[in-house]
Amino acid sequence: MFSGLVEAVGQLTATDSSKDAHARTLTINAPFAHQLALGESVSVNGVCLTVTATTPDHFQVECTPTTLAITTLGSLSVPSLVNLERSVTPTTRLGGHWVQGHIDTQGTVVSVVSEGEAHHVTFAYPQEFQRLIVPFGSITIDGVSLTVVHAEPGQFQVTLIPFTQSHTTLGSLSVGQFVNLEFDVLGKYVQQLLTPYVDNEKRSSIQ
Repeated sequence: MFSGLVEAVGQLTATDSSKDAHARTLTINAPFAHQLALGESVSVNGVCLTVTATTPDHFQVECTPTTLAITTLGSLSVPSLVNLERSVTPTTRLGGHWVQGHIDTQGTVVSVVSEGEAHHVTFAYPQEFQRLIVPFGSITIDGVSLTVVHAEPGQFQVTLIPFTQSHTTLGSLSVGQFVNLEFDVLGKYVQQLLTPYVDNEKRSSIQ
C-alpha cells in the first residue's frame, strides 16, 4: 500500500527487454536506492513494482506484459523522470489516501490553465469509469494523491499547488500527455458490491 505522497523523483537510466520481448526491466536512479531490499514494493509513476536488483544509486524493477499494456511504463524512454514512493508502514502518517499501485486506466491531459501559482489540469478518461470519480474525492495520477475539483462525463479536473509542481513530475505536464490513473479503492469496492443489486432493480423495473 502507498499514500500517494511522492517521496522522490527518480530518473530512468536504462531499459532492457532482452530476457523477454514481452516484458521490460527498468533501471532507475533514486536517492533511497541504497535503502531498498530485494522483493520490496516501490511505486513508480503510481505502479506497484517489485525491486529485483539494487546498487547504491539505482534499483531495478520488472514490468510484465499486463503492466506494459495498462500503464504508461511501456512508453517511458531514457532519461524520463518518474515519481517514486516506498510502501507505507504501520507507523506512517497517511497524508494522502489509500493507494494500491494498481492502475485502472490511462488518462490524457486536455488542458493546463494557470491561475496565479496554481495549475488547473483537465484530463480525459474512459467514461466506463465515470462512477468512480467523485467531485472533491481522491484520485491518484502518476502516483500522486490529488483531489478532484470538477468532474463531468469523460473529463475531470485537479489543481496542482506549487509544491506538487516542483516535487513531482506533474509540474511539466503537457497537452496530449498520457498519465496513469488509479481510482479510490473504496469506491471500487462499493461499486463491485452494489452492482448486482442495481442490476436486479433494473431488471425488475423492466418487467
